[in-house]
Amino acid sequence: MTLQTLRIVGLGCGGVGKSSITINFIQNYFVDEYDPTIEDSYRRTSQVDGVTYLLDILDTAGQDDYSAMRDQYIRTGQGFLLVYDITKRSTYEEITTFVEQIKRVKETQKVPIVLVGNKTDLEKHRVVSYQEGRELSKLYDCPFFESSAKTKINVIESFHELVREIKKAQNESIAKKEEKDKKKSPHMVASLKKKLYTKFICIREEELNEN
Repeated sequence: MTLQTLRIVGLGCGGVGKSSITINFIQNYFVDEYDPTIEDSYRRTSQVDGVTYLLDILDTAGQDDYSAMRDQYIRTGQGFLLVYDITKRSTYEEITTFVEQIKRVKETQKVPIVLVGNKTDLEKHRVVSYQEGRELSKLYDCPFFESSAKTKINVIESFHELVREIKKAQNESIAKKEEKDKKKSPHMVASLKKKLYTKFICIREEELNEN
């Protein structure tokens, strides 16, 4: 059986730990040093709620120089893992920029997103509170986790929750289409009946004229 592929894009400022989280999820080990200018993609199967998916994960570069390229990745992405560093407030504040970029490219206000405050292993250096992360997630109506790639806290959970968000969005889209089709159906039937009736009248008139 062919597995459904879900395209996930990791977004956030350089150095927040997007790559560490992704590699931890894919290969189950912690990468302490990673070039923040590298963009890479990874694939793995993962079972969520009893269903196995093939996850295609793009780890993007966080530098401003790559902002234009980001549009392309967002356009093809189905769900977005937005990561900030709890020890750097600027990375938290920049999340809004990424969300607005996603909405602009996707041309919609509702997109599958999971917000992640990373590096909880550096608790003594924390400058962004858990409550601030929760408030931001409420603003964007998305799930929120605090994670650590180093201690493996909430790494798998973050990705799996994003899969659920993607599936929820897909199911809502299907439901809206079906509802739209239901509303269109009576009009289509009525229109067809009208056309058939008109055609019947025309045929009868032609027959009467011939007689």
